[in-house]
Amino acid sequence: MHACGHDVHTSILYSFLIYVLENKIKENILFLFQPAEESGGGAMEFFKTGVFNQFTVTKAFALHVTDEYSQGTIASTKGVLFASSLEVNTSFQGVSSHVAFPQEGKNAFNALRLFLDSVDKIPRNISEPFVFGAGRIEAGEIRNIIPGHAKLEGTIRGLSNEGAQKFYESLINILEGIQKITGVKYHAEKGASYPEVIVNEEVYDQLIPELSEEFNFIDCGYKMTGEDFGYISHQYPSFMFWLGTSNGEKFGLHNPRFLPDDSVIETGKNVFVAILKSII
Repeated sequence: MHACGHDVHTSILYSFLIYVLENKIKENILFLFQPAEESGGGAMEFFKTGVFNQFTVTKAFALHVTDEYSQGTIASTKGVLFASSLEVNTSFQGVSSHVAFPQEGKNAFNALRLFLDSVDKIPRNISEPFVFGAGRIEAGEIRNIIPGHAKLEGTIRGLSNEGAQKFYESLINILEGIQKITGVKYHAEKGASYPEVIVNEEVYDQLIPELSEEFNFIDCGYKMTGEDFGYISHQYPSFMFWLGTSNGEKFGLHNPRFLPDDSVIETGKNVFVAILKSII
């Protein structure tokens, strides 16, 4: 279960599309129902098709639901709203042996632990927020055998794509050192990578005064959330925002209990309608 609200996003956009058609809005609007937001970067895959080349896109808009804010609240900021994101997959290949004879093996899990300990010691620029998280680790097959293989799946988050790429290079340097020390081989590869989501200042200044009259608005600053709308925001002047869904509950995204009420669909549609009226 993904539980990040993409079903709600799709429903909101479809509802907005119906509104535009029923009211015969005489504007050229592209409605992008994009797959693969978190499994390969669907936005970039769309660009690779060349489908956008036939259009002159002047502005782009997107939302993401969250129960961090109360239902109907809009939250956004100027500049970087969401962090750049780079998935990292690393595997360690050692030699299995019985726990009674550790000298006959090469412990892949110990190499993985050494890697994580070393990453924690990388000097960080305290003026630039940065996150490296390991969300999935696999090692071993049975209790009395030293793991000959281990795997880590993690993600890098920063306020710039360049910073994330530079941090990845630091990880490779650490892995090289661990391989020399332990004899455990590594294989590292990049997964999906998204640039930071940038909210255009001019579009922000144009929309917020009017949106604030109809909706509760919060300047939320940047978040370390990753979102492949970053690709689009680097192509066109863009405005993205959080849409609050909470009616007292707060489970967070990617939680199996995160289930916004259906009434959020109408709220989201109304925000897009307000945006449309503000820009035409």
